[in-house]
Parts: sequence; structure tokens; C-alpha cells
Amino acid sequence: MRIGDLARDAGVTPKAVRYYESLGLVVPERLENGYRDYSGQDVRVVCEIRRLIELGIPAVRTRPFLDCLADHGAIDDCPSSLAEYRDAIGDLERRIRELTVRRDALARRLKQAACRRPDPAASEDSKVSDPDPNPDPHRETAGDPNPQEPFVDNYYTLPSGLPVPQDDGAADHLPGMPVPELALPSTANEDIGLAALGKDRTILYLYPLTGRPEEDIPEGWNSIPGARGCTTEACDFRDHYEELLEAGAARVFGLSSQDTAYQQEVVDRLRLPFAMLSDTAFRLAGALSLPTFDFRGEALYKRITLVVRDGAVEHAFYPVFPPDRHAGQVLAWLKENPL
Repeated sequence: MRIGDLARDAGVTPKAVRYYESLGLVVPERLENGYRDYSGQDVRVVCEIRRLIELGIPAVRTRPFLDCLADHGAIDDCPSSLAEYRDAIGDLERRIRELTVRRDALARRLKQAACRRPDPAASEDSKVSDPDPNPDPHRETAGDPNPQEPFVDNYYTLPSGLPVPQDDGAADHLPGMPVPELALPSTANEDIGLAALGKDRTILYLYPLTGRPEEDIPEGWNSIPGARGCTTEACDFRDHYEELLEAGAARVFGLSSQDTAYQQEVVDRLRLPFAMLSDTAFRLAGALSLPTFDFRGEALYKRITLVVRDGAVEHAFYPVFPPDRHAGQVLAWLKENPL
């Protein structure tokens, strides 16, 4: 068998075979004319080397496996082979730890850079930025008479000129409707039964999805009326949370179609004092005929807030705009409509 035949049968290149020969892993016979002569056993040896390399064991460390193959007909029936397996696993675990540290460091720097803002006292040329990775979400809001443009477009601020959603009547039927008998998972590690919330008022604000500061805002998102502002809305409910309770709300929940693990990151990052509910199957939308919209082939909730009391919808806020001031709107309604 010539070297080309061996390489073809073993699924490697002739150059790889020559490399294995240089390491003494493959030792062919020599014909009288000087040509190398390979056997079927050489094909198996090269195949085993290739499989071990695919597992992360370099060719230079395959000798114990090949010795075991020659003595026992299998590559890992010897203590030396098992020891090499353990060493290879240990090497991989060390690399995973090192890569995890690098990944986390890069993620922190990306998050800081994505949230960076300009220093108002700095000149235009210097571009000195605020290093705070969690800037004040209310330093710039839609509707301000003289909004300061952000250094980068991020989720903590609302740009000016967003399209205002119009009332299409999609919530007119909601007041008085009974809340369905369904339980939704929450970031508090419990299922919340919506029909069993009791006679106190529950504020349930529904939103499309929250982004993360290290991720770009999807192209076209800002042009959808009412879509932009989920993070700022959550921050507004956070900042007015105690006032909402004092005004008669027993509890506050945010709700979206994102899964609980994704929502938990938002709760932790924004330090929300309330839980988020996940409705990935749009069960509440189906039961109450709630408005949704499609974005890039994915269904999402339209922004709407329900006041739930005694197993029914007492009031619906729709459309919601601007989202970064919506908690104040809910607070005003609670004060105007005390129990």
C-alpha cells in the first residue's frame, strides 16, 4: 500500500501521514526500491490518531494509546491510556476556565461601552464619556423640550421623534372581562395564578421584549409605533413602585413572551422590586384577545397595561406612550379612582 492509498483509506492527507512517521507513530516497511509499504494495521493506527486528535489529544500524546493498540488490540484497555484521557480532560477544563474569564471580561467591557454616555462638560472633539455602566434611565426621555442626544443609541433612553401608537380599539372589550384560569411562571420562582390574585388591585403591564445594552437595537424597531421603550418602562415602574403600592396597588408584574431566564437578567440588571411573568405561548393573549404584532416572523405583545381586580379586568391602558412615563400615568389613575 502506497502513502496515497493509506491517506485515502484513513481520511487524512499524505502530509499528515509523513508527520506521524516523523513522530515514530507510523513505521512502514521499506521495499527494495526504497518505497514505503503500508499495511492495513497502519491504516487503523492512522485512523485512531485522527480520532484522538478530534477529541483534543495532540498526535504527540497518542503514543500510550498506540502501544495499547499493539499489545491488546484496543487503544484504551491500558492504565496509561486512561491516564491520558484524564490529563486531556484536565487540560480542557483549565482552558474552559481561562476562556470563561476572558469571555466575562469582554462581556463586562462590551456592556460598559454600550451604555457609555458623553460628559456634558467635555468638548465635542474629546468625546469623554461617562464610565457609569448603568446610566440614569431618566436623564433623557422622549418629550423633553431640549433632549440631549446619546453618544450611542441604547436601551436606557428614548430617542426623540418616535412614532406615536394610535388607538385601534383593540382594548375596548377588556374592561369587565374575567381573567382566565391560568398560571404563568415568574422570575420569583413561582407560578402566578391570574384568576386568584384576589380583590386587591394588581398592575399587569405587558410589553414586547427587552433588549440588552451589549446588543444592537434591531433595525426597524424604532419605526414601529409603541415598540421602543421596554427597558425605560421597567425603570419607570421600578422608580414609582412604592408610590403605586401606597396608591392602592397590591402588586405589580411585568409580562412578555420572553422566557423566564431572559427576564431574570433584566430583573437583576435593572434591580426591579417586582417579578416578571413569562407567557411564551401567548395563553393570556388567546384568552383575552390581547393585541399583538409581528416582527421578523415573531409574534410579540403590544404594549398594554391591565388593572386586575377580583378576577376581572378593571381597567386597560392602551395604547401606552411614552413608555418611560407610563408608571406615572398608572399612578395618577389609581389616585383618581381609589377603592
